[in-house]
Amino acid sequence: MFDTEINAVELDSVDTLDADLYPTPHGELALQIPAMPRDTNPDNDIFGGWVVSQMDLAAEITARKVAKGRVTTISIHQLTFLRPIEVGDMVSCYTNVTNVGSSSVHIDVEVWVRSASDQEPNKVTEGTFVFVAIDQNRRTRRIR
Repeated sequence: MFDTEINAVELDSVDTLDADLYPTPHGELALQIPAMPRDTNPDNDIFGGWVVSQMDLAAEITARKVAKGRVTTISIHQLTFLRPIEVGDMVSCYTNVTNVGSSSVHIDVEVWVRSASDQEPNKVTEGTFVFVAIDQNRRTRRIR
């Protein structure tokens, strides 16, 4: 019985270690697009504004599903760029709904890339986007 407990503890430690060594995205894949040369800055890295635009699109896709209709971005919080994106990287935006209010939706967005050369996923950017549901007259409407 004692050996079984040790093996279970060792297995849990290995699982935790693997999760630390091989992080994975949080949330659902909402958008995937290759980084193209037209989207570079003068240093030949992908322009940060392009990345934010992709994040906003991914978050909007998710917010529309939650709100069951039209939404608009009202704020972006805690946007963090962790490493540059290179031309040819496959950019994947993952979204996770963290709060739904009477008319607003808060969504965490993580951006991960896979380079053509190594295929290892790397988190490159993260942030929180807030949307408000709007009606056909662009007035705030209730979600629930």
